[in-house]
Amino acid sequence: MYLIVVGAGDIGTPLVDLATAGGNEVVVIERDGERAERASRQYDCLVINDDATSKETLQDAGADRADALISTTDQDATNIMVCLLAQELSVPNIVSVVHNPEHMNVFEQIGVNTMQNPQSLIAEYLYRAVSRPSVVDFMHIGEEAEVFEISVGPDAPIAGKTLREADEADLIGGQTLIVAIERDGEGKPITPRGGTRIEADDLLTVYSGEGVTPELTDVFGHTGDGE
Repeated sequence: MYLIVVGAGDIGTPLVDLATAGGNEVVVIERDGERAERASRQYDCLVINDDATSKETLQDAGADRADALISTTDQDATNIMVCLLAQELSVPNIVSVVHNPEHMNVFEQIGVNTMQNPQSLIAEYLYRAVSRPSVVDFMHIGEEAEVFEISVGPDAPIAGKTLREADEADLIGGQTLIVAIERDGEGKPITPRGGTRIEADDLLTVYSGEGVTPELTDVFGHTGDGE
């Protein structure tokens, strides 16, 4: 893949690291001379020390043959301008970081894929790690729903029961669905059915229309979690 990364800061640098390590052809555009010099020393890729809000700079970076452009600067206005120019140059896949949530709709209106401010995401993950330690990973879906991973404790009400039995016992409601089960000794995740039995130490992938609640984490043996 031919990838243009705009910005070699805290977000752009690890992105370039991943992209170059994956064998992609990467071009970095960085306006700051010191950052550009550091990136050129650190990575085997073309680094252009220039302003990406100039169409000529994007053309010099090979926008006409790029598969994707990712704008990672710390200014939403700059990212918007870069994305608009990339669209004008017919870059097929354009992605940008958005720092101010109020600007998200602007990026959506111009048809750009976005990622929320990473600092906010990190803060949320850190908070979740202390407020809901039993939840291994999670992802929001809409306003309230979440998909998350959680282990089954040895004294969990659901442990030892089939999904059908858990449903009959009202342990999992209509808005909760166990999507996958990872179990030691199994070569691949188990796709659960009504007769599938939940065991202690299983790692479950769960969908909940109400998100992670204390009542739900109690079912998996983590009393008080989710508050």
